[in-house]
Amino acid sequence: MEKEIMEMENKNLGMVEAEFMNIRQSTVRSVEGGHIELQQVGALSIDGERVEVTQGASVLMRGANLSLNQSIGVLAAGNTTNLNFSFAPVAVSAEEAVVNKSAAGIIAAREINSNNSTSILMIGKNINGNVTTLLDWRSALAIGAVAGGIFGLFSIFKKR
Repeated sequence: MEKEIMEMENKNLGMVEAEFMNIRQSTVRSVEGGHIELQQVGALSIDGERVEVTQGASVLMRGANLSLNQSIGVLAAGNTTNLNFSFAPVAVSAEEAVVNKSAAGIIAAREINSNNSTSILMIGKNINGNVTTLLDWRSALAIGAVAGGIFGLFSIFKKR
């Protein structure tokens, strides 16, 4: 890594790389590091061991421990993922996902702990707490069967 500790505020940055960083009220194209703290930052990609985003937005987040607080992350993938008053269309976690008063499209984790959250589809071995989902496993299977049938019908007509 280039620098060990980095703190920035009100900048428009390209690629930022450091072991420990704290960035506030900025835009960043790519962030890589060990411990990353972002407050009011828009980022294209974030990759770190421990990532904490407060009131920020990102397209791709990867890390061992992800924490989003009042933020938006299009794709969040990590070992442990925490969503607190946040929105994530896709959240994938190898171990545990904690979703507190948040919205998500698809959440996949070994264990999901939810508190007053909503999602379209949750996939997990253990799901605990109060969650509102649009699809359960039966309706997801039915939608998949209908979509497969329509795709198969179009492929038959396409050959002729």
